[in-house]
Amino acid sequence: MNFSPDLIGDVLLMLRYQFMVNAFEAGTLIAIIAGIVGYLVILRRSSFAAHALAHTGFAGAAGAVLVGTSPVFGLLLFTSFSGSAMAVLGKRATHRDMEIGTVLAFALGLGLLFINLYRGGVATATYSILFGEILGISADAVLGTFVAFLALLVVLALVYRPLLFSALDEDVAEAKGMPILGLNVIFMLLVAVAVSMAVQVVGVLLIFSLLVTPAAIAVRLSNRPRYAIGISVGVALAATWLGLFIAWYEPYPVSFFITSLVFGLYVLVRLGQWVLTRSVSRRADPSVLNSVPAS
Repeated sequence: MNFSPDLIGDVLLMLRYQFMVNAFEAGTLIAIIAGIVGYLVILRRSSFAAHALAHTGFAGAAGAVLVGTSPVFGLLLFTSFSGSAMAVLGKRATHRDMEIGTVLAFALGLGLLFINLYRGGVATATYSILFGEILGISADAVLGTFVAFLALLVVLALVYRPLLFSALDEDVAEAKGMPILGLNVIFMLLVAVAVSMAVQVVGVLLIFSLLVTPAAIAVRLSNRPRYAIGISVGVALAATWLGLFIAWYEPYPVSFFITSLVFGLYVLVRLGQWVLTRSVSRRADPSVLNSVPAS
């Protein structure tokens, strides 16, 4: 499609196509969940865990393709199992790198084995898993995403405060009698489901663009959890919608546009904060004040 000044007309036109409706519906649900869960990921300093779960999910998706079932089921199975294993093997969320690396290495080995065993259409299946294929999502997949979305919201509503408290200070939370291991397992399962959903949009290799970068932007703009979550969700939604809109005109992957948009915004936020800090420092620097001639 060629770009036209009539943006509203273009949006109405693209929504006449069912595959675009499916993409917007699934993308909206996934962006909301990624924004919420991503904030907890940043707060608990578990970005590496989210990255590792995405790669273990790749092994599950490859195994699902091998046995002839939906890659999403394989993703969910492997990420859930791997996330639980990481939580059990590493009690502290901030000191879990060794356990994460061990599970990740084993899962990647399995993924390589599954790819070598699979003989039909491996390139297409692998590309979809690695980089996402939201424009190819079906109505049934949208329904499944909606069910997972509702389930995650319910669980988050029930455990949000304990998860937030333990993320801020795990030692104090444990001293107050909170079940740290249970909370860690629940958190990793939440991340596993969020990763399985987000992979449909941006793929395994670009999972940070939705699950981490919007939340990384949010925590730099606000230190209040509710506001930060709102910013994180807003950034993820805006990037997903705008990425789909741009992809309507350009023959390039949607995941590329989403990744570029959130990265560009992150750079702008960091640059803006740097400029603001420099400006405040110069105003507060006595040498700068003394260099101003007296009137």
